[in-house]
Amino acid sequence: MTYEIEPALRDWLLDTDPALRWQVQRDLLDAPDEVWTSTRAQVATEGFGAALLALQDPDGQWAGGAFFPSGFDFEGPEAAPGAGQPWTATSWSLTSLREWGVDASVLAGTAEKIAANSRWEYDGLPYWGGEVDCCINAFTLANGAWLGADVDALSRWFPEHRLPDGGWNCEWVEGSTRSSVMSTLNTIKGLLAYEQLVGGDESLRAARQAGQEYLLERRLMFRRSTGELIQPWVVRFAYPFRSFYSVLNAADHFRAADLHEGSGRDERIGDAIAVIREARQPDGTWQQERRHPGRVWFEVDVPAGESSPWLTFHALRVLRWWDGG
Repeated sequence: MTYEIEPALRDWLLDTDPALRWQVQRDLLDAPDEVWTSTRAQVATEGFGAALLALQDPDGQWAGGAFFPSGFDFEGPEAAPGAGQPWTATSWSLTSLREWGVDASVLAGTAEKIAANSRWEYDGLPYWGGEVDCCINAFTLANGAWLGADVDALSRWFPEHRLPDGGWNCEWVEGSTRSSVMSTLNTIKGLLAYEQLVGGDESLRAARQAGQEYLLERRLMFRRSTGELIQPWVVRFAYPFRSFYSVLNAADHFRAADLHEGSGRDERIGDAIAVIREARQPDGTWQQERRHPGRVWFEVDVPAGESSPWLTFHALRVLRWWDGG
């Protein structure tokens, strides 16, 4: 199967923020390097990227905090069940800028400012050393590698905290001994980004591959013990992905891992691919199924129920890879 995009769909995807447009040009349209790199450079000066860069605090942080905004009331309504994680603090802002393609040179000096001024809400630990949550540490590892911070010591944390079943769980500190698909996906995405940016060694690669095997054993969506769907949310799509798991988010990681190391397409992903394919609407788009609750600086995608350029891009990119496009 080929993925020649219909002109109307192509134009719709190109009529977006530079943060998405350059990726469409590179990964779906095979544009020459000079085209997509020129668009990528615009992310720092136009649209979402420029807006988020303008919100950076003088001390290098965003919203005055590491994972939560400064002054966040952990006992108040915003912390109540269902209220959602606020997505405005430093960890989330850096992750967005990195994923949107902002060049690290635009943030020259930020790593040093954060090292001097930012501490995790957990025990006041230094930012680039990470804390106890594997998802937080994975975002920090990838962002540190991107900005040139010294995160080598943090990289060693991951093999040491992998659970016996092959993955990770952010609740390990509370005594959990079983891995989580969400925690494991966030971790292996961070490890892959670290490898792509600065390289890695065999122990880190082996840890990432073990985490990937954990997901593959579950075909990205099923309980290994019963074969039942892990949870309904694994087949529901929303962008930004944030820290949430879906088979689309997971499949996109396996695409990136294959391109990085030539690992190939594992047939155990096939069920997830079928779910992604079946979610395509008659007009060729994929719909936003929900917005993750929580405070944001600004919205970057459509409301629930509307056709999402971001999800459409990610789905087409995954299917193009899977079908050999």
